[in-house]
Amino acid sequence: MINQHQKKFAEIIEKGRPELGKRPDWLKVRLPTGQNYKEVNELMRKAKLNTVCEEAKCPNLAECWNRRTATFMILGDTCTRSCGFCNIKVGIPNELDLDEPRRVAESVESLNLKHVVITSVDRDELKDGGASIFSETVRLIREKMPSTTIEILIPDFKGDKESFEIIMNNPPDILNHNLETVKRLYHGVRPQAKYERSLDLISWFKEKRLRTKSGIMVGIGETKEEVIELIEEIYNHGCDIMTIGQYLQPTKNHLPVHRYVTLEEFKFYKEYGLNIGLKAVESSPLVRSSYHADKHAELV
Repeated sequence: MINQHQKKFAEIIEKGRPELGKRPDWLKVRLPTGQNYKEVNELMRKAKLNTVCEEAKCPNLAECWNRRTATFMILGDTCTRSCGFCNIKVGIPNELDLDEPRRVAESVESLNLKHVVITSVDRDELKDGGASIFSETVRLIREKMPSTTIEILIPDFKGDKESFEIIMNNPPDILNHNLETVKRLYHGVRPQAKYERSLDLISWFKEKRLRTKSGIMVGIGETKEEVIELIEEIYNHGCDIMTIGQYLQPTKNHLPVHRYVTLEEFKFYKEYGLNIGLKAVESSPLVRSSYHADKHAELV
């Protein structure tokens, strides 16, 4: 739920936005069905695991689960930050679940995943921000499934280099950290994050020779020129892969949608990113950070 500062920011978006009109057809999503979806869902419940697919109400849940891919969300289901776009619960997290890495690894084995994505809530109350749990999860997956490629989507750990080093004890195949939005909107959209800090994180891991990835939402109040500038900045900071998708308001208590970005504009961002040197760009309305992540692992 947005705080008072974000409420004022939301009012600015409302006053300055054009008439949204009817939601475009390209933003309509089918209800999740299918045998593979059912099996993945049952496994998640049995193992008492969280997925960002569900917690963040991802529009691609049905497609991904039916391809037997999913993004595991570790460190619990309660976040210590209050980003105005995110539907994940905010509050005081439960005690750290040290058995979680084992259950995730066993689930990856049960699903026989070719590629797996591990993300988390923010746990700013922890000294290492949860980096040790990420590292142990990667280690156990490698132990059980050595041929599975692993992507981790990490928080910024408040820029703590010791936490970064813990991640490198068991490095993933792809290191993902989302910028989420352009620099001008950061304080309103991500009040506890810093634009430069996120860029520096990408550079730090690129210097360790990891493949790096980042993603943003559009349609939350940015301009086309600002998105172009952001694409250039993350490329110059060592980013290999980028995802760009339409922001959709999870509830009335979250930041409003400023505009529905056209298919032509999404196509432009993809072509622009590839032309300046990004190795892969996934850019369309329903794209989310983990969308087609398995294909990205094969490309770079």
